[in-house]
Amino acid sequence: MLTQGNSILPISCCDPFNPSYHMAVKRASSFSQTNGVPSQMTVVVPCYVCISRRRVGGSCDITGGRIQSLKARAVLVDMEEGVVNEILQGPLRELFDSTQLITDVSGSGNNWAVGHWTYGSAYREQIVDQLRRAAEHCDCLQCFFLIHSMGGGTGSGLGTCVLKLLEEEFPEVCRIVTSVYPSAEDDVVTSPYNSVLAMRELTEHADCVLPVENQSLVDIVNKIKHMSHSGKPGSVIKKDSAIISGQGGVSGAEKPFDAMNNIVANLLLNITSSARFEGSLNMDLNEIAMNLVPFPRLHYLVPSLTPLYTLADVNIPTRRLDQMFTDAFSKDHQLIRADPKHSLYLACALMVRGNVQVSDLRRNIERLKPMLPFVSWNQEGWKTGLCSVPPVGHSHSLLALANNTCVKPTFMELRDHFTKLYRKKAHMHHYLHVDGMEQACFTEAISSLSSLIEEYSQLDATKDRLMPDAARLNIAT
Repeated sequence: MLTQGNSILPISCCDPFNPSYHMAVKRASSFSQTNGVPSQMTVVVPCYVCISRRRVGGSCDITGGRIQSLKARAVLVDMEEGVVNEILQGPLRELFDSTQLITDVSGSGNNWAVGHWTYGSAYREQIVDQLRRAAEHCDCLQCFFLIHSMGGGTGSGLGTCVLKLLEEEFPEVCRIVTSVYPSAEDDVVTSPYNSVLAMRELTEHADCVLPVENQSLVDIVNKIKHMSHSGKPGSVIKKDSAIISGQGGVSGAEKPFDAMNNIVANLLLNITSSARFEGSLNMDLNEIAMNLVPFPRLHYLVPSLTPLYTLADVNIPTRRLDQMFTDAFSKDHQLIRADPKHSLYLACALMVRGNVQVSDLRRNIERLKPMLPFVSWNQEGWKTGLCSVPPVGHSHSLLALANNTCVKPTFMELRDHFTKLYRKKAHMHHYLHVDGMEQACFTEAISSLSSLIEEYSQLDATKDRLMPDAARLNIAT
């Protein structure tokens, strides 16, 4: 996460037991050529962090120029030491010092209760103290970012504990959470418990949640890799491209899930672009919740990105501007497995970067509106932002955040997996022996999730009355 001013205070949480979230922000470094000097704080539980790096040729230079004096405004938290030690031995070691680290040795054992209750209680004061110290350096604190995985114990448990701490200590500051949901083939058997228990905390204590699914990231990466082997003229991805190698121009062996993390890092870069760069229609981060969340519990915003690769790394012709807007609403570009065009919109934000005019934005919204069913009481529920600085390697890019009922199937699938375990009380004894954990936590969590699904279902039931007829759709396209 990169920022030019003292306006963002991201909190990033993820879990080593869900390898998909060994820190998406790592990818941000490879786009930092024009991103200025960052001044912000990041708390990471547990993950890799990269604030800013300067690419020189095919490598990364952090020893020259302004980058030499940078210190990441960050707190690295991990209930194991391995990831933090790797950072301190890596090329970014000069960005951090020992006062920014909070570690333990035993981990959370894929157990939400251990992360939330045991480590949450043990490290509460230390985490709060680090948050306050970092917040004191911000001139205009806009937002906290919390980034975590849902399947393991530390990301889901300690991550949601940090979320509650943020609400208690900084109640007026917006809390935006990026949550990585496990795939159906997740190798953590207790991930349905961890995810549902975390879901209750997200619903109650977050201002916005940006859900990301592991399987969706896998599908996107596989599609891009397929393009590299398609043999089609003009559609060849370089062997050492950042999206494939995951190294962002840094030499070294490819690590699992790096390419998936890169996609999520692009999400973070785009959502913070208005806070870092000038633009004709900039959007403050606190405007996201203000404009996209009509009901406090229905704050799950489905993200989509286009393009999904960097033109610095791929020999693919630039997408036409209008096609970019169309892609943002297609199911292939969603970061969860969903097709928002066939579900109901409560609101939608479009964050565009590059040489794009307000007239281009308005024209494409008018073109797409007949195909996108909005609730009757918010037919004009669009929020737009224009940032004049494109990502490196692009002429323009687009991030869409949709408050859409298409998120409901993800929650229903999660509930089904939870029910299969809970019906047999499988593995529950591992949770119930933890101080502070009771069986009521399970029943309250699944009740909260079922209630959330029902709220989306009630809205979805009105969709048929809002859909335009087929003839109108054909004319609009």
